Amino acid sequence: MISKKIRKELIKQLNREFYSAYLYLSMSAYCSSKDFNGAAHWFKLQYEEEHQHATRIYNYLIEQGCSINLEAIDKPPKEFGTLLDVFQASLEHEQFMTRNLNELSNKALKKKDHASYNLLQWFVNEQVEEESTVMEIIAKLKLVEGDGYGTLMIDNELSTRTLGTPSDL
Repeated sequence: MISKKIRKELIKQLNREFYSAYLYLSMSAYCSSKDFNGAAHWFKLQYEEEHQHATRIYNYLIEQGCSINLEAIDKPPKEFGTLLDVFQASLEHEQFMTRNLNELSNKALKKKDHASYNLLQWFVNEQVEEESTVMEIIAKLKLVEGDGYGTLMIDNELSTRTLGTPSDL
C-alpha cells in the first residue's frame, strides 16, 4: 500500500503536471499571437501530453485507493520573448520537473514503495526525451538566430509534430 507521505508527494506532482499543461497552453497561445503557428501547434501538443501525464498519476492514485484533493494551479506567464526564449523557458521547466521527479523517485525507493517507484521510473525516462527534444529545438533556433527565414523554416517543421495516445492511461 502507498504511504501517506508518497501519496501526498504524488498529489503535489499531479498538480505540477497540471501546471505544466497550463504553462504549455500559455506558450501555445503566446506563439499563436506572434504568428508562430508551428510552435503554437507544438506547444498545444505538449499541453496534451502533460495532461496525459497528470492523468497517469491520477489513475495510479485512484487504483491505489487514495483520496485526491486537487490543489489550485498557479497562473502561468503570458509573455515569453523571442521564439528561442519560449523554448529556453520550456527547457528550464522540464529541468525543474526532472529534479522533482528524481527526488520523488528517491523518496519512493527509500520508503520501499516499489509500485510508486515503478510508476515514477516511467516519468524519469520520459524526462530524458522531453529535455532532449527541447534542447534539439533550441540548438536549431540558435543556429539560425537572426535569420527570419531560418526561424520560419523551424516553425514550419514544428507544425509536423504528432501526438500518439498512450494505451495505458
